[in-house]
Amino acid sequence: MSNFTVQHSLADLGAPFSVPCNPTPVPAPQWLAFNTELAAELRLPQQYWHSDDGLAVFSGNALPNWATPRAHAYAGHQFGHFVPQLGDGRALLLAEVISADNNRFDIQLKGAGQTPFSRRGDGRAPLGPVLREYLVSEAMHALGVPTTRALAAVLTGDWVQRETAEPGAVLTRVAASHIRIGSFQYIAAHGDTAQLKIFADYVIKRHYPDCADDENPYLALLNAVVSRQAGLIAKWMSLGFIHGVMNTDNMSIAGETIDYGPCAFMDTFNPAQVYSFIDSQGRYAWGNQPRIAAWNLARFAETLLPLLTEQPEQAVELATEALQGFNGLNEAEFLRLMAAKIGIASATDSDEVLIRDLLNLMSANKADFSQSFRLLSRSVSDSNAGAAVLFADKQGWADWAARWQQRLTAQGIDPALVSRQMDSTNPALIARNHLVAQAIKQATEHADLTLFNRLQQALATPYSLADANADFALPPEPQQLVKNTFCGT
Repeated sequence: MSNFTVQHSLADLGAPFSVPCNPTPVPAPQWLAFNTELAAELRLPQQYWHSDDGLAVFSGNALPNWATPRAHAYAGHQFGHFVPQLGDGRALLLAEVISADNNRFDIQLKGAGQTPFSRRGDGRAPLGPVLREYLVSEAMHALGVPTTRALAAVLTGDWVQRETAEPGAVLTRVAASHIRIGSFQYIAAHGDTAQLKIFADYVIKRHYPDCADDENPYLALLNAVVSRQAGLIAKWMSLGFIHGVMNTDNMSIAGETIDYGPCAFMDTFNPAQVYSFIDSQGRYAWGNQPRIAAWNLARFAETLLPLLTEQPEQAVELATEALQGFNGLNEAEFLRLMAAKIGIASATDSDEVLIRDLLNLMSANKADFSQSFRLLSRSVSDSNAGAAVLFADKQGWADWAARWQQRLTAQGIDPALVSRQMDSTNPALIARNHLVAQAIKQATEHADLTLFNRLQQALATPYSLADANADFALPPEPQQLVKNTFCGT
C-alpha cells in the first residue's frame, strides 16, 4: 500500500517528554487478531497485514525503518493520590501515522517489555487484559464513542506472573495521541514553565490548532479539553459504560477513551455500580464519572496556571470560570443523548424529569440498562409490549409510559420513524462483561479464540442483531455475573 506517511513529532521534542527505549523480544509470537479495516485507514503497507513481517513488528521482535520507539513520560493522581512519575511502564510509541483522511495517529505497542518508567514491573501484559482492551475498545468505536483503537494482538509465547502465571501478549494500540492530563502534571511538577509552554504549544498545534489564534491560546486549550471531556463522559453514561479507573493519567487530552483496565458496561442499572476490584470506595462508579472528570480537569487547569496570565489570582479566576462550564456542557449533552434514547428528537428541560424518572424506575426494578432502552422502541405504539416485561412494578411502568407516550405524541413524528430512530441510538449489542470474561477464559485456559472472534465480528455492528448472535444480547444469568474486573498491570 502506497502513501504510508510516518512522522515522529513527540520524539522530536526529546526529553523530558519521552525517552528512547526498544521493545524486549519475545520467544514465540503468534497472531491473535489483526484489524484490516484500521490498517487500511492508516495506509499500513500490506507486508505487515497478518504476515510474518507484521508478527515480528507487533510483537516487538523487529523494528521497521519507520519506527522510533519512545516511552512517554507522565505523572498522575491515582485514586486521588499524586504520583509525580508514572510514564509508559509497558508501552512504547513506534510512530505517528498520517491516515488516508489526513489525521495523525500514534501506533503504540502495549506489553512490549520494561521501560525506564516500569517501576520494578516486568513491562509485560497478560493475555486477558489484551483481549479485553481489543474487544471493548473496538466495540466502543463501533458505538460511536471517541476511543483508542486496536490494530493487532499477538501472543508472546512466554508467561506473565500476576496472581498466577498467565500467557503473555502484546496489544498494538492506535490513538489520536497518548497524551494525558498526567503528561502536563509531569512537566508542571518539575516547575519548568519554559518546557510547559513548549508542550502546551505542541498539544495546541497537534490537537486544537484553532486555539493558536485565540487571544489567550492556553485558556482556549483548557476550554477545548473541558468541552471534549464533557461530551465524552456524557456518551459513556448514555451507554451504561463504566471506565473503572479515571485517574488523571488515564484521561486523554484528545478526548478519547483510553486505558481499558477494570472497565465494563452495566447490566442491571445501578448508579452506584463499580466493577474495579480496587475501587472499594466507589470513587469511579457510573454516577460519579462526571464529578471525577471535573476533578481531573481541575488538576489539568492547575498545570496551565503559569501560562494563562502572569497574575496568579487572575489565572485562578480564568481557570475557575473555564472549569465551571463543564457541568453545563456535560448535562446538556447527557440530556440530548438520553432524550434521543427515548425517542425525543429535541430535548427540553422538562424532559430531564421524564428521563430521571425512567432511570429511577429502572434502578428500583433492577432492569437491565441496555435491554431497557433497546426494547423501549417496541413500546412506542403499545406500552404493554417491549420494555414493559422488565418492570415488576407494573403500575409504575404504566404511569411513566403514559407520560412518555404523551410526550412522543406532542412532537408529531410518525411512531414508526421514532422506533427506527431509537433502534439506531440504542445498541442491541454491547461488550457484555460475562461474555468478555468467558472469551478470555476460553483463550487463556484452552487456547480457543472462537468466542473472541464471534464477539469481535458481532460487536462491529452493535445496532443490528443477527439471529446467530441473539444470545449476545441477553443479560447474564445470576451464575454468570462478573462482579469485579482487574487492571492487569
